[in-house]
Amino acid sequence: MKNKNLWQLMGLAVTSLSGTILHFLYEWIGKPIWIAPFSGVNESTWEHMKLLFWPMFIFAIIQSFFFRDFKGFWCVKLRGILLGLIMIPVIFYTYNGVFGQSPDWFNIAIFFICATISYIYESRLFSTNTTRCKLPKFCVFLLLIVAFLFVIFTFETPEINIFKDPLTGSFGI
Repeated sequence: MKNKNLWQLMGLAVTSLSGTILHFLYEWIGKPIWIAPFSGVNESTWEHMKLLFWPMFIFAIIQSFFFRDFKGFWCVKLRGILLGLIMIPVIFYTYNGVFGQSPDWFNIAIFFICATISYIYESRLFSTNTTRCKLPKFCVFLLLIVAFLFVIFTFETPEINIFKDPLTGSFGI
C-alpha cells in the first residue's frame, strides 16, 4: 500500500475533528441515549478516552479495506489505539499529581497529543513493516472488547476515579 503516511495523516485529522465533535455532541443534540456510548457524557477521563477510541477504531475499519496487502495491519492498529488510550490517563494523572490541577487548555491538548503520538507510532510500525501479526482476528476481537467496554461503562459505570466527572462528582450519565 502506497501513501501509508498520507493515510495516517488523514487518520489524525479525522480523529482530531471527530473527537472534538464527539466531546460536545451528546449535549448539542439533547442528550439522546443512543449517542451516549460514542460521545462524551461528562468530563471524566474515561469519557475523554472514548473520544479517541471511536474515531480511531472507525477510521481503522475504513482504512483496513485499503491496507489488505499489509498482513500486520490489525496488530499495528491495536497497538496504536491502546497506546493512545493508555497515554490519556497517564498524562492527565501524572500532570495533576505533580502540579495539583491541569488547566483546561492542557486537558484539551492531551487528546491531540495522544492522537498524534498514536498515529506517529502506527506510521513507524507501518514503515518498518516488521510487525508480525500471527492472530489479526484476535486483535480485532480485542478492539471489539474495548468497544463493548465503552458501551457498557457508559450505562453501568464503576465508581472509581477514572469514571468520575471532576466537575460534578458524578459517574456516567
